[in-house]
Order: sequence, then structure tokens, then C-alpha cells
Amino acid sequence: MLILKTLTDIPVKNTATVEDLLFNGNLRERMLALGVTRGASIKVVRKGPKGNLTIYNIRGTKIALRSEESNLIIVSDN
Repeated sequence: MLILKTLTDIPVKNTATVEDLLFNGNLRERMLALGVTRGASIKVVRKGPKGNLTIYNIRGTKIALRSEESNLIIVSDN
């Protein structure tokens, strides 16, 4: 059974697969340009000291996302 979560729910050093994006407009275009597309594998590298920023490895590139952005990315556990 496929259990869907947001990217924020995935623990450090774990990997998830993107199932859907809840973004609209420019932010959606930015995420797509960064490689955050359906089926993409995302690894959680580390969380910032205050927990607001998290570093992710997406298609070989490390990007930092705020928790408000990570909450809009629906993923499934790998």
C-alpha cells in the first residue's frame, strides 16, 4: 500500500519519491526547473539547526528548501 507524506516528514538520510506538487505559478516552475518532478528521487541530507531549512539531494544536486516549501511536496517512502 502506498502511503503518502510531505517531504518534511521524511527523516534525514532517507529517500522518497515525488508523487505530486501542490505549488502554483512561479514557485511551481522553479521546483520543476530544479528537477522536483513526479517520480524524482529525493534524499534528505541534513536539517538546519533551527529546523526551518533542510538540504536535499535531487538528481545529484543539493538544494535547500524551507519547511513551508517542503510541506507542499507530496512523496512516498522508498
